[in-house]
Amino acid sequence: MTSPLGMAVPRDGSSRLFIVDQIGLIRILDGQGNLLPEPFLDLSDRMIPIGIDFGNGIVYDERGLLGMAFHPDYPTNGRFFVFYNAPRSQNDTDEIDSRVRISEFRVSADDPDRADPTSERIVLSVAKPQFNHNGGQLAFGPDGHLYIGIGDGGGANDSGPGHTPELGNGQDLTTLLGKILRIDVDEADPYGIPPDNPFVNDMEARSEIWAYGFRNPWRFSFDREGERELFVGDVGQNLYEEVDIVSKGGNYGWSRREGTRCFDSENPGTPPVVCENTGPSGEPLADPIIEYSHVDGQGKEIGIAVLGGYVYRGSAVPDLQGHYVFGDFSTAFTTGDGTLFVGRKRDDGTWRHDELRMSTSASGRVNRFILGFGEDEEGEIYVLTSQSLGPLGTTGEVYRITASAAE
Repeated sequence: MTSPLGMAVPRDGSSRLFIVDQIGLIRILDGQGNLLPEPFLDLSDRMIPIGIDFGNGIVYDERGLLGMAFHPDYPTNGRFFVFYNAPRSQNDTDEIDSRVRISEFRVSADDPDRADPTSERIVLSVAKPQFNHNGGQLAFGPDGHLYIGIGDGGGANDSGPGHTPELGNGQDLTTLLGKILRIDVDEADPYGIPPDNPFVNDMEARSEIWAYGFRNPWRFSFDREGERELFVGDVGQNLYEEVDIVSKGGNYGWSRREGTRCFDSENPGTPPVVCENTGPSGEPLADPIIEYSHVDGQGKEIGIAVLGGYVYRGSAVPDLQGHYVFGDFSTAFTTGDGTLFVGRKRDDGTWRHDELRMSTSASGRVNRFILGFGEDEEGEIYVLTSQSLGPLGTTGEVYRITASAAE
């Protein structure tokens, strides 16, 4: 594999893991961990070409095939959904880089390990101005609706071409950029709006919006037990990363804040002492449950881009039970040095987080770029990695978190 950055399971008892590779392929790991030779689906010819050459041997891209979710009734209806970057349409201006496309496909009637490539039904298409901050996560909630994470459109500071002047896309309820969306894929074509969405009766807001104020909600998940909360890792800019528990209609701050700190697009490296602490309509800005700086107080590099993970509900690592496992892409773009974290809720409702050290490496670290996480039918957590910064090569690997031998 090249850049495995997403994982989904059909919950059909097959124990198969479906791995989303950024280059446009969905691959299958069978119940024994073997990678099947043929992809489940190949979307590479429908995507925008990816792999931007930044010079000096650096190839990087945030576009591609970014997410996948199986319909809750997949074992009987064969439906699944994907998130990928398609070329801009003929009516798009030069200001548009690509289109976020959410499409439905169906499994082949003849082979459970192959999708039907002719079955594509485009559900949603969103124009975005820059190559980065796509979001990419798809997940069905406990309510049966499809949740979609879309970034602010890219660039930096949520400003410039394609970004709402002064307000930014994250705070602008008339755009789907910088939002978590919630749609009904069963009741209408191409989709319906759940009647309890927060802005369904607001003529000045998009009714698909579930929550807003996000920079790049790259990865999120629902806790499969307990209160079924929605945990979102929202990638920060220069200074801070955050994890949010997202609620209906919440404003999560970007670009008025980066984490809990004031943000100034004219001087993004220095948080202002004073800033607006409410949204455009006076609504409160929700605080993250976890926030960390790119560099700690002793000058140690912590990370540069948070990756939302999963509340651990498996059995292999009892010490993690009920705690939130997440990570960071790397401490730098120049070398793969991702970090794993575990977040624990205190008795007073606040959260702490600690580095999750690996017994399988001398440094205790992953020593690779972390691209995403996955959860199997039993609640075990997988880490999706690569040695390559961009979508190149064949160094993509998938690891399962297990208890160390000492345990």
